Amino acid sequence: MERIDKKNYYLDIAEAVLERSTCLRRRYGAVIVNNDEIISTGYNGSPRGCTNCNEKGSCIREELNIPRGTKYELCASVHAEQNALLSASRRETLGADLYLVGKSVKDNNLIENSEPCSLCKKLIINSGIVNVYIRNSRNDYNVIQVQTWIDNEELLFGINGY
Repeated sequence: MERIDKKNYYLDIAEAVLERSTCLRRRYGAVIVNNDEIISTGYNGSPRGCTNCNEKGSCIREELNIPRGTKYELCASVHAEQNALLSASRRETLGADLYLVGKSVKDNNLIENSEPCSLCKKLIINSGIVNVYIRNSRNDYNVIQVQTWIDNEELLFGINGY
């Protein structure tokens, strides 16, 4: 039996973490790793103490047919990346890597090329994370060097830097 590589090992853990998600649209799991040690994990869901969308049985973004990547202020969930960062100190995240996996609730398929939103990108930059690994298939993933978001602000903020 072939041994799994470290990147897919951590992506497998992120995929397990997403099973805790309470979102009715997309489930995400994130794992922060530094020096081959898991620092924290996070999944997307409502803030602590608030009613989760899966408990309500509705999603305002679905009801309003809001496209992916827009109007996150209407979403009840805290993103997986944000929750993972909240559970770690900056001292722990300096030089770390973040592993991210997303799945569609409708068909349980992996969400390919699933980059963090612009707010999460800014938080990741400020945390000192170096790389973000995003699963595309069982053994395939993208690696984003966080420095590229800093060097090319259009990747961070969108067209014209906003």
